[in-house]
Amino acid sequence: ATKGTFYFMNKAYIQVDFKGLSPEKVDILIAMLSEAGWEGFEETEDRFSAYIPEDEFQEENLKAMAGTDHYTVTTVPYINWNQRWESSFEPVMVDDFCAVRAGFHAPVENVRYEIVITPKQSFGTGHHATTWLMMKRMEQIDFTGKMVFDFGTGTGVLAILAEKAGAVEVLGIDYDTWSMENAQENGEANNCHHIRWELADHVPTEGQFEIILANINKNVITGHFKSLADRLTSGGTLLLSGLLTTDEEDILAGAQNEGLKFMDRMERAGWICLSFKG
Repeated sequence: ATKGTFYFMNKAYIQVDFKGLSPEKVDILIAMLSEAGWEGFEETEDRFSAYIPEDEFQEENLKAMAGTDHYTVTTVPYINWNQRWESSFEPVMVDDFCAVRAGFHAPVENVRYEIVITPKQSFGTGHHATTWLMMKRMEQIDFTGKMVFDFGTGTGVLAILAEKAGAVEVLGIDYDTWSMENAQENGEANNCHHIRWELADHVPTEGQFEIILANINKNVITGHFKSLADRLTSGGTLLLSGLLTTDEEDILAGAQNEGLKFMDRMERAGWICLSFKG
């Protein structure tokens, strides 16, 4: 399954392929390479690939971040990335609860909610285990008439699902401009009218939410635990993912420090989703 889908301009790129990396190492590399200007990432069952414009590639910097020279470097001429995405993207099914598909797919029958997206550089197609876990766990939550906050919205798919499931107001934020543009486009494509999108890298300092969704990563979650707990209503639900099984102990400790009550966990392919009550 693809972890990130992206849109590249009309220029050549460098593709770097790694094999045999742990999910945790991939997560760390994505964070480091993103900060260094790398523009796309792709993860399959046996390979992790990263992309950067050819004129910005500096191999010595890559070696320093990767901590290894066990990778292959390929120059990729301009490709119609939208066409490549269309040829490889398949609809994602979360049982009979939700389907995530592209606009060029036929409508999916016999699901409660259908989401149509066109991801650019944003994560969150539903293919990655964490997005799937979040959507699956959302099936058990009553969103009717609720105020929802989606922290790190990416493609906006979780915010869109929250509105479709009955949320009266949704705030979706992300620090990435590509993500914001993409989320807004996807929201419009799904006829969403109750989502407010904001370009931000922190939890709001005011307002209360009955449901908070955060599919990001351990460091961002632990760095914002107090803010997340402060914004959650008493008895509200906090749903966390973007987490590896090895992150669980630290997340549980952080939640306990903020007075949050652990409810349950789900696991898929080495990733976990944890839910808490305020």
